[in-house]
Amino acid sequence: MSRENHAVDFSNTLIVAISATALFDLTESENYLLELLEQRPVSAIKEFRDYMTKRENDALSIGAGYPLIKALLNLNNYCNDGMQDLEVETPLVEVVIVSKSSPDTGIQVLNAILEHELTISRSAFISGSSVAPYIKDFNVDLFLTTNREDAQQVADANICACAILDATPVNTYELDTDQLRIAFDGDAVLFDDSGELLYKQKGLRAFHDREIQMRDLPIEKGPYAELLIKLSNLQERLPAGLKYSPIKIALVTARNAPADLRAIKTLREWGVNVDMAFFLGGLEKTAVLRTFAPHIFFDDSIKHIDAARRFVPTALVPYHSTSLLHSDSYLMTDKEAALLDFTPVTRSTATLSH
Repeated sequence: MSRENHAVDFSNTLIVAISATALFDLTESENYLLELLEQRPVSAIKEFRDYMTKRENDALSIGAGYPLIKALLNLNNYCNDGMQDLEVETPLVEVVIVSKSSPDTGIQVLNAILEHELTISRSAFISGSSVAPYIKDFNVDLFLTTNREDAQQVADANICACAILDATPVNTYELDTDQLRIAFDGDAVLFDDSGELLYKQKGLRAFHDREIQMRDLPIEKGPYAELLIKLSNLQERLPAGLKYSPIKIALVTARNAPADLRAIKTLREWGVNVDMAFFLGGLEKTAVLRTFAPHIFFDDSIKHIDAARRFVPTALVPYHSTSLLHSDSYLMTDKEAALLDFTPVTRSTATLSH
C-alpha cells in the first residue's frame, strides 16, 4: 500500500536528512557546473540542464554517507511484518534527500536511489535556496552535508544535529550495513563546550579538578545529545542479544580518569546506555575507530577527523558561530569565566591547542 493511502506517524521516528552530494559522488557534475559558471555565466544554467538530461540515466558511485544511510534504512526491516497493513505507518527511520539542484537536474539522483534500492520516498530539490528552513520543515534529527556553509547555517539555527562529510579514501563498499555502528566524541559534541573551553584556557589539571568537584552533576547537553537519546530509545525498541544487536553506539573521547566518571553518570541521567566507551586520555582515536569500524564518526576536532578519515567515514561537527571554540582565541569575559567557575587568561598567557 502506498503512503498516499494511509497516515504516517513520525513522532517516534528517527529522521535523517542528507544532501545528494553526501549520499552519492556528484563531483564530476558539480565541477562541470562551476566551470560553466566561470566561463559562460549567462548560459551556464541552461547548458548544465542539457548536460544533466543527457546523463540522468548514468549510474552514480556511492558517497561517504551511503553506508550510514543504508544501515539506518535496514533498521526498518525490524518493524512488524504486518506494519504495512496498519492504518498508521510508524517507521523506525526516515531518510530525506535534500539537494540544491533543480527538480529537473535531480533526476539522476532519484534514478540512483531506485538503482540502489534505497527506501527513500521524500526529497527536496531547492534550486540553490537556503537549506536551513527546509531542514526545519521536515522535523529532522540529523542533517549530513558536504557543504560547510549549509551545515553552519543549520548549526547556528539550532535546528538539529548536523555535520560536514568530506570525500573519504576509505572503501565504503567494504562497510557491512547489517548492523548500524555510530561513534561519538564527547565534549562539544554530546556534551556542551564548557569542558573543552576550560581545557583550552587553563589546561588539563584545571579541567580534571572541576570534573572531580562536579562528578555527581550531569554535564549540560551538547548539539548531539538529543540525537543520541533518540538513537538510544530506538535501540530499546529493537531485538538485542548478548552477542549481537542491530545498533551499536560508542563514545570515543579524549577524556580519561577522573573525568570519565562524570561522563558515564551524565549518560545515565539522560537514560542512555552506550554499548562501548573509550576514554583515551589523549591517545590517538584512529586505532579504536578502525577496530569498531563505524558507519560514521562524529567529532568537532579537525585533527581527529583528519587522522581518522583515511579509515572510517567521518563527520565534522561545526561549532555555533557564537562559540568561543569557533575562533582560535578562546578568550572569555570575566562574566563568562565566572559561569564556568574559573579565572580567564589573557592572550599572552593562553596556550592554544587545536
